Amino acid sequence: MTDIVDELKWRGLFALSTDEDALRKALADGPVTFYCGFDPTAASLHVGHLVQVLTVSRLQKAGHRPLALVGGATGQIGDPRPTAERTLNDPETVANWVSRLRGQIEPFLSFEGENAAVMVNNLDWTAGMSAIEFLRDIGKHFRVNKMLTKDSVARRLESQEGISYTEFSYQLLQGMDFLELYRRYGCTLQTGGSDQWGNLTAGIDLIHRLEPDAAVHAVGTPLMVKADGTKFGKSESGAVWLDPEMTTPYAFYQFWLNVDDRDVSTYMRILSFKSREELEEIEKLTEERPQARAAQRALAEELTTLVHGADQCAAVIAASKALFGQGELGDLDEATLSAALSELPRVQVSELGPVVDLLAEVGLVASKSAARRTVKEGGAYVNNAKITAEDAVPSRDELLHGRWLVLRRGKKNLAAVEVTEVTAG
Repeated sequence: MTDIVDELKWRGLFALSTDEDALRKALADGPVTFYCGFDPTAASLHVGHLVQVLTVSRLQKAGHRPLALVGGATGQIGDPRPTAERTLNDPETVANWVSRLRGQIEPFLSFEGENAAVMVNNLDWTAGMSAIEFLRDIGKHFRVNKMLTKDSVARRLESQEGISYTEFSYQLLQGMDFLELYRRYGCTLQTGGSDQWGNLTAGIDLIHRLEPDAAVHAVGTPLMVKADGTKFGKSESGAVWLDPEMTTPYAFYQFWLNVDDRDVSTYMRILSFKSREELEEIEKLTEERPQARAAQRALAEELTTLVHGADQCAAVIAASKALFGQGELGDLDEATLSAALSELPRVQVSELGPVVDLLAEVGLVASKSAARRTVKEGGAYVNNAKITAEDAVPSRDELLHGRWLVLRRGKKNLAAVEVTEVTAG
C-alpha cells in the first residue's frame, strides 16, 4: 500500500471527498473495493475520460480493487447536461457502445491477482426491475427537495429547456448502482469527476438509509480546463477520441504535442505515470527551455503508447519527424501517412502541374510570383527534396503510395497535395 491520498493530492486529482480522514484510514487499512462509472453515450471514450480511467488504474496499482462500470442502463438515460436534453439512443446502439467502451478500459487494468479488476454493467440489476419496484425500493428513499439542489438539475431548471423526469431520475439510478455494488462486492468507495458530485453523494445517501452501519466514501477529481478557458479534450476538429477510427493515433499524438505551455505541467501530473522526481525534472527542463517542448513530447509519447501501443506511437513519431525532413517519407505506411496529412492544409488535383502552381494553390504562398521567389531562395520542398528550378513539375514516380505529395515552405510550413488522377507529368 502507498499513501494514495497524498499521491492524488500532489497530482491534483483530489478535489472533493466525503470524509478525508475516514477515507485515509480505510485506504491505509485496505484493500478497498471501489468503482468508477462510464456511460456509453458515444461509440468511444474521449481524452477527458482518461482522468478517471487512469485514476482507477492508480488506485489499483496502490493495492485496491477496481470495479469498472460501463452503464448499459444509465447509458440509455444519460446524466443531465447543463444546457439541453440528451438524445436517447436505442438499446441496441447502447449495447454496442458498452462493448466498445469495455474494450477501451480493460487494457488499463489488471484482471489477475488479489485485487483483480471486475467489469460490471448496471443493466444486470435494472433490466429485470419493474417500475413499481424501482419507485418503492429506490425512489422512496430520495427527497425531491434535495434532488432539486444538485448542480446539474438546478442549472437545467433555470434554463428555458427545463429538465425531463427521465434525466431528473438519473441520480436515482446512479445511487442504486453504488448500493448494488456495495451489496454484491463490498464496494465502499466511488470515484468520479467533481461535476458528478451530486450523483456520487446520492449513492452514499441511499446506502446510509438502507445500510445504516455501512462506511462508504466518495472522491471527486477536478474538472480539467484549458488555460484559455476552453473545454479540455477538444481540438479544432472536435473531441479527441480514444478510438483510432474516430481520432487517428497521429492526431491523438499531435493533440498532446500542441498542449499550451501553461497547461502541460498540470496535465503531466494528472495523466502521467512517471514518478514525482521524473515529472519535476521534466518541469524544470520545460521552464529552462520551453521551446524544446520536453513536457509536451513526454506526455504525447506516454499517452499515445498507453492508448494505442508502442508500435503506433513509434509510427506517428516517425511520421512527425519525416514531415519536417528528419526522416524518410517513403518509409511511412499508407495509413500513418494519410492520417498525418489529414491534419495539414491540402488540395486535390487530377493533374500534376508545376510546383509553383501547387504551392500557390494549396496556400503555402500568396501567389505564383511568391512561389517563384520561394524556389529561388531555396525554401521550396517536395517530399523533402529541395526544388531548384522554377519550372519543375513533379513526376508520377514521386507520388507517395501513388497518391500524395508533401509540400514544404521553409522549415515548418507544410501542406499536402492529393492526386486523384494523374494525366500528366
